[in-house]
Amino acid sequence: MNFNDIFKSNFVEKVSSFSPLDMVIALAVSFALGLFIFYVYKKTFNGVMYSASFGVSLLAMTLITTLIILAVTSNVILSLGMVGALSIVRFRSAIKEPMDIAFLFWSISAGIVTGAGLIPLGVFGSLFIGVVMVIFVNKKTNDNPYILVVNCMDDKAEKLVNSAIIDNVKKHVVKSKAVTTSGVELTVEVRLKGSSTEFVNQISEIRGVTNTVLVSYNGEYMS
Repeated sequence: MNFNDIFKSNFVEKVSSFSPLDMVIALAVSFALGLFIFYVYKKTFNGVMYSASFGVSLLAMTLITTLIILAVTSNVILSLGMVGALSIVRFRSAIKEPMDIAFLFWSISAGIVTGAGLIPLGVFGSLFIGVVMVIFVNKKTNDNPYILVVNCMDDKAEKLVNSAIIDNVKKHVVKSKAVTTSGVELTVEVRLKGSSTEFVNQISEIRGVTNTVLVSYNGEYMS
């Protein structure tokens, strides 16, 4: 076997078994789906700091997954090697938002389905998921939790603050209470009766209250 035989058996046959038209169509559809996922992620983001790089990574992941699936489906031996190579990959980046995991799986799934040639499933499935995301993630409600942080100088001010909280909110839970020589710091999770936050001004005017802060609460708390 000379060099020409090796070249023909290892390169030409693999190239001839692969359709450039299929590659162009699959990557074009994958790019469009990746842009759609990126747009939905940007539209539904409710975290603290928006990461544009993560949105671009969703687009890139859709394209990369499609490229891998195209290669795997064209050659059985290559698919076995690809599984072995990808099995040693470890990702160390921490996922801070639970919704980011859903978008990652969405991008990977869209890339797999598109690379497998199931383009209608990838398109209509992504459209359906996008509509569900926009409707439910952006759904506004008055029952959103908030964290109220109040600094009191003494026990008397603390009692007045607790009474004001009970009178003005629908539900409250004390998350932490820190007592120091300078006073008492209360951290309370509250559910508002409506959209008004005027009760915070009332609490700040109580004698003995030095500081009052109301912040949005995403359901996670670290003491």
